[in-house]
Amino acid sequence: MKKFSLLLQLIISNTYILLAQQGHLSGDLMMNVNFFQRDTNIKASGNQLYDNLLSGGEGWLGLQYSINGFNASVRFDAFHNSNLSEPSSALTAAGIGMFSLSKEFQNLTITAGHIYDQIGSGIIFRAYEDRGLLIDNALFGLHLKYKPTNNLTIKGFTGQTKNLFDRYKPILKGLAVEGDIDLGPTAHATPGIGLVNRTLDQGSMDLIVSTINTYPVNKRFIPKYNSNAVSVYNTLNAGDFTWYIEGALKSSEAVATDSGLNNFSGSSIYSTLGYSQAKFGINATFRRTEKFMMRTSPNEILLKGIYNWQPIVAQIRPQRLIARYTPPSQDLSELGGLLNAYITPNDNLTFNISYTHINNLESTPLYREAFVDAEIRSVKNFIFHLGTQYLIYNQSLYQQKNKALYPDIHAITPFAEVVYKINDNKSIRTELQYMNTKEDYGSWMFALLEFSIASKWSFALSDMYNIAPNYTHVSKAQHYPNIFIAHTRGSHRFTLQYVKQVEGINCTGGVCRYEPAFSGAKLGVISTF
Repeated sequence: MKKFSLLLQLIISNTYILLAQQGHLSGDLMMNVNFFQRDTNIKASGNQLYDNLLSGGEGWLGLQYSINGFNASVRFDAFHNSNLSEPSSALTAAGIGMFSLSKEFQNLTITAGHIYDQIGSGIIFRAYEDRGLLIDNALFGLHLKYKPTNNLTIKGFTGQTKNLFDRYKPILKGLAVEGDIDLGPTAHATPGIGLVNRTLDQGSMDLIVSTINTYPVNKRFIPKYNSNAVSVYNTLNAGDFTWYIEGALKSSEAVATDSGLNNFSGSSIYSTLGYSQAKFGINATFRRTEKFMMRTSPNEILLKGIYNWQPIVAQIRPQRLIARYTPPSQDLSELGGLLNAYITPNDNLTFNISYTHINNLESTPLYREAFVDAEIRSVKNFIFHLGTQYLIYNQSLYQQKNKALYPDIHAITPFAEVVYKINDNKSIRTELQYMNTKEDYGSWMFALLEFSIASKWSFALSDMYNIAPNYTHVSKAQHYPNIFIAHTRGSHRFTLQYVKQVEGINCTGGVCRYEPAFSGAKLGVISTF
């Protein structure tokens, strides 16, 4: 009996210790379901999704656990007749999409598994996820981060780039050293230098060699297994000024271009400069890139095998019609800049003006944008957002189309947004946009009406109408309606929409891809716990 009493006390004591040291468990869920409705009028047809399968979707369930400097993450991914990888075909696969184990002790953090990180702005290395484009190029391997002092961080990594549930064969290795320096009471600098090496596997090299051997003798070259890139970067904060600059170089390697494989080295420079006060601010961006392709091998195309990220010069606009012609970053040849200024004369008025100018290195115009808008809050319970954009967009280059059939787009787009606050919980928002252009599909009109009940419900009805078609590319004017409902309950958000979407380019953060027209219904669930 005495032994049993001691055992019971020991169990209770250990249970109390375990409870006192309990870690933190959290998670998140994201699910999308698509129902495909065939519509030959907008070219939402002619593939299995619309003709046979009729539905599909994808989901991600992630779990994170942390205790005493130890962190563990795991994510289950599922794709069932999903159109996310290739919008006109179905992907079916499921498995562990990501896992990582991390421990921090004595200023050293060790991480194994899938790693998300970047060097500088990402020009030579960035492992990140963008589910909207099904980009998940996590590094699968080992990552070390050491802080010998409060002003110095050293990190190194090695591994392979994730490819859905597999990995690309080439090996990546990298090192970055970053500082944190006070230069006075109002000045601060965070300099850094990074190095990345990529080593090809034999299978990738064999494909490269076989391709080169098909070329005329005078165009052949000896490809290299290893490519190297270096980046030097710094952020300087001095009073009201913020300046970021990064310069990068990469060694020669086999690079895929429109003319085939070429032996190119590359360079890139990117900088932003900002000045900001309470009522006035001005920002400038500059970027020059030449032959700076960073892929696991030149055998990969489109968004496959990319292990860096090219910063975008142009601003991403939320307006539906303007977003249709967003210029993606160019990694072979680009020279561009942006100048943006805002002024807030009082609490009820803000003006914004910007100009963007992008060419390739041969001085061919790629993109021009002049943009001005104003936000007016002087009328009780109303917010007015008014503006206009003028753009020139090189469609043949950005969308790889025939120049004779798709000349540069010249468009002017005035827009207006009005928000009326009914009370503390309810509001009505309207949007009106008109894009005037003779190129591509012709002119467009967009209208939206949204009613919101704060933190609970949102109802929206919108239509995008090809009001003045260019009959070279379309047979008749089309409506593209969208009926949207969203409900939030606690940490859960549910969305349902019926949508017809015109074909075009979908861009996120400067990374773009072509998406065909969509017709049907979409159901979404997002939850955190």
